[in-house]
Amino acid sequence: MHNTKIVNIKEAVKIAKRIRQKGGGIVLVGGSFDILHIGHVKFLEKAKKQADFLFVLLESDDNVRKFKGKDRPINRQKNRAIVLSALTSVNYVILLPNLKTDAHYDSVVSQIRPSIIATTAKDPNILHKKRQANQIKGKVMCVLQRISNQSTSRLARLIDQDLL
Repeated sequence: MHNTKIVNIKEAVKIAKRIRQKGGGIVLVGGSFDILHIGHVKFLEKAKKQADFLFVLLESDDNVRKFKGKDRPINRQKNRAIVLSALTSVNYVILLPNLKTDAHYDSVVSQIRPSIIATTAKDPNILHKKRQANQIKGKVMCVLQRISNQSTSRLARLIDQDLL
């Protein structure tokens, strides 16, 4: 059975074009979403409220390893995508290949052309997101404060120490 919510970049671009042609709005988020937790769920729910469709850019396993460390991801990209696609707030999960430069990310964002790029407070990539939004005449919107003690890295450490 094919999950129609999980798409590659080319498919996402076609879907986004159809949505925009019909006057629909797109909100875009990105991340690893390695072990889904309450912070992720609330973030995605609040992001979805900003537009008609929520697209999630899902990092490749190689990039998660590069950003988070050699023991990550805990869950492979395909499995992370399946879990994300089960959420009612998520319309599409875009499987990213191993993107290496800001220009690669910029290209994906400019092809999808969301009206909003959603983020959380204190996002370390906020400057990149603002630059991308300016390039497509969209906007960056902070939809959620970070929830203390809720991060995949923290959960992974607890699991590793058998504390859960």
